[in-house]
Amino acid sequence: MRVEASEAKKPLEEGLEKDSKKNLTISIPEIPMSQLIGVTFIPSRYDFNLSSIDDTLYYMIKTKKSLGQNFLRDKAILKKIADFARIKSADTVLEVGPGEGTLTEFLLEKAKKVIAVEKDKRVVGFLKEKFEREIGEKKLEIIEGDILSPQAQKCTDIFLLENSSCSLQSSSQGISELADSEYLLVGNIPYYITGALFKKFLESENPPKSITFVVQKEVAERIMAKDGKESILSISIKMYGKPEYGGIIKAGSFYPKPKVDSAIISIRNISKSIFSARQKSFSSESPRASSLRSARLSSENFSAGQANDNNFEHKFFEILKAGFAHKRKFLMRNLDKFEKMAKIKEILKKCGIPEKARAEDLSPENWACLAKELIK
Repeated sequence: MRVEASEAKKPLEEGLEKDSKKNLTISIPEIPMSQLIGVTFIPSRYDFNLSSIDDTLYYMIKTKKSLGQNFLRDKAILKKIADFARIKSADTVLEVGPGEGTLTEFLLEKAKKVIAVEKDKRVVGFLKEKFEREIGEKKLEIIEGDILSPQAQKCTDIFLLENSSCSLQSSSQGISELADSEYLLVGNIPYYITGALFKKFLESENPPKSITFVVQKEVAERIMAKDGKESILSISIKMYGKPEYGGIIKAGSFYPKPKVDSAIISIRNISKSIFSARQKSFSSESPRASSLRSARLSSENFSAGQANDNNFEHKFFEILKAGFAHKRKFLMRNLDKFEKMAKIKEILKKCGIPEKARAEDLSPENWACLAKELIK
């Protein structure tokens, strides 16, 4: 299909300078008519040899509200996200939901390799064409599939297992080379999977070195506890790493425009050391002691599928959930299912926690001490 700039519709004209030549001829790929209804416009890096356009020509494809697609095109913001991720030249980056590939471009400039997982089949085809050179050079791998699916878990576990292969809806080549490697997780993610992504990757056997996401501003502020009050979300994340706030992205920077502003947030120095250190003490525990401890900590599981009663990480989150079950109650009242009140008061004193403290008042260190004493 050929488009005369002088005859193009307004969305395409907006990408051209007012004083640009009116008779420029632009060649863009053929597009199925079924995709020309309710279209958005995806930036392309095709070489049109038109310096006045500054790479802002668009190729058309429908957005899917069900996938939470809000594309970010401001190059200054995209660069800021990539810079905030602190990617080194030897790093491998796992990108969640590359969408138009605008952030992918900046990640490729910094990383040794980028592995991008995209759920939208139509976008996958576009990405493979857009980044044909980088894919050929083995700098980029595009995987079609849902990052939260069980099969995708196998793909993330690939970093841990030797001689494995990864496949979502299509085969993945080269990812097995990353066995036992460190990686960074980056993405302009759909709002509705924020919590699930943090949980999946922080609890995984081989978590990323860092996570850098674009999330709802309110969620980022909750993680940072900017109001001075902690939450299950903020404590859960701080037990694994240190969150850093990267700044606000106004809603108008996205297309389609979401109803709320967003923010950049990174979780640095991710580690499970605080849990693994305590886990070692369980291995020498007698069967009877283990049984008694499990009986005390029999509240609802925080992580489905973790059946190991000797898992300190698992028990920690049981206690955390119980502590926040009734936020306006004093903490010790929420914990009376685990110990008698006299014992709980003794533990609170040992951990430097006031008897009238509420769950939101405790620091990650307070929670670690509390769990350690309750799980003895």
